Amino acid sequence: MNKIEMIMPKMGESIMEGTILKWLKKEGDYIKEDESVLEVATDKVDTEIPSTCSGKISQLLVKEGDIVNVGAPIALIESDEVNNEVNQENIIADTLENNIENLKEDLKPDPTPTPENKIKENLKSNKFFSPLVLNIASKENISISDLEKIIGTGENNRKTKYDLLKYLEDKNLEVPTNTQSLPEEIILKEGEEIIETDRVRKIISERMVESKRISAHVTSFVEADITDVFNARKKIKDKFLEKNGFPLSFNPVFISCVSKALKEYPLMNISFKNNKIIKKNYINIGIAVALEDDNLIVPVLKDCDKLSFMEMAEKSNVLINNARNNNLSPDDLDGGTFTISNVGSFGNIMGTPIILQPQVGILAIGSIRKTPSVIETSKGDEIGIRNKLYLSHSYDHRIIDGAIGGKFAQKVAENIENFDLLSDIEL
Repeated sequence: MNKIEMIMPKMGESIMEGTILKWLKKEGDYIKEDESVLEVATDKVDTEIPSTCSGKISQLLVKEGDIVNVGAPIALIESDEVNNEVNQENIIADTLENNIENLKEDLKPDPTPTPENKIKENLKSNKFFSPLVLNIASKENISISDLEKIIGTGENNRKTKYDLLKYLEDKNLEVPTNTQSLPEEIILKEGEEIIETDRVRKIISERMVESKRISAHVTSFVEADITDVFNARKKIKDKFLEKNGFPLSFNPVFISCVSKALKEYPLMNISFKNNKIIKKNYINIGIAVALEDDNLIVPVLKDCDKLSFMEMAEKSNVLINNARNNNLSPDDLDGGTFTISNVGSFGNIMGTPIILQPQVGILAIGSIRKTPSVIETSKGDEIGIRNKLYLSHSYDHRIIDGAIGGKFAQKVAENIENFDLLSDIEL
C-alpha cells in the first residue's frame, strides 16, 4: 500500500490559503478518486475538495477550523495506485510554482533594494514560506533572519500569518487595525437584540471598508435611452426562451456594451497596485449577483471581448444561476478587470457602488423607467414615452480623472442606445 499525501489544492490565482469547514469523510473511510472529501472556505467561495486518488483515509492531518496554506498536506490516503505519487508530486510542484509566480508578480517591477526584494531572495533558500507570510514580512520590513526565528504553529512548524501578527504585536509594531484592540463591549437596551453576522457578510464588510480606504471614490451619472432594446427584447423573448431554454435578460446587453466601451477606454480596464498601472489585454467582467440570504457574490465572465452575443447570453446565464445555487468554483470568481452591478433589479434608479480592488471602476445600472421625453423627429421636437435608465460609474480618482470616468459612462450609454438586438440573435 502506498501512502499518498492529499494536499490543499490551488483554488484560484490569488488564493493562498483556505479554512477547513467540514470533513465529509473520517479516518478509515474508503474513498474513490474525485469523491468529495472535505469542504473548504476561502475569502471568495466555499467549495468541496475531491480526492486525487482512490484508497482508505489513514490520517486527517488538519482539524475543522484550521487555516491551511495552498500546497500543505491535509490528509494521508493508503492507495494501491502507483501513479498517484507522481500525480501528487506534480500537483505540489504546480502549486509551489503558482505561489512563487504570484509572489514574483507582486514584487515586479522595482529592482531597487526594497524589503520586497530582500524577501524575494528567500526563494533561493531551502526554507519554504508561503507567499502570504512573505508579503506580510515585506510590508512590515521583517528580515529573513528574524522570519526564521519566529516559532511556527502551522503544519510541520511552518510560519502562518497569525504567527507573524503575534510576533508584530509582541514587538509593539504596527499591525492591522482589527488586531490592535479588543471590540467595544455591547450593552443592549430594552427592545434590542444581537444578530451574529455570517462569515460571508464579514468578508464583504472587510473588503468594502478596505476598498474605500484604498481608493478615492468618485461617481459620475449618465442617463441612457434603452427603448429600442426594450422593445426588441419584448418582441422576441418568448421565441428566444423556446429555442434556447433560458430567458433573454438585459444582462448580456449591458455586458456587451461595457466590453465595447472598455476597448475604447483601456485605462478603465486596469488594476492599480503599488503605484503601478497593470494593463490588461483581456476583458473579464464581474457580474454582481444578489443571493437568497441577501449577500452578494461577483462571478466573472472571462474574455468578453472575444464572445459573440449569444455566447455572452448563455455563459452569463450559467454563471448567474451557478452563483444563486452555490455551484461556483474559485476560478469563477478570479481575474475580473471591471465590474457591473444591476441595482435596478432591486427597484433602485441609481447607486454609488464600491470598487472591487484592485480594479479601478464599477458600473451600477439602475431600473428601467417609462419617462416622458423630448424626441427629435423630422417634424421637429415632440414629447414621447421612452424607456430610460441611469448609469452610475464609480472610479478610482487616484488614477482615473473625471474626464475619462465620465466619457466612459457616456460611451456605455451610447452603446446601449445604438444596440441592435435583433441583428445579434437568430430565431
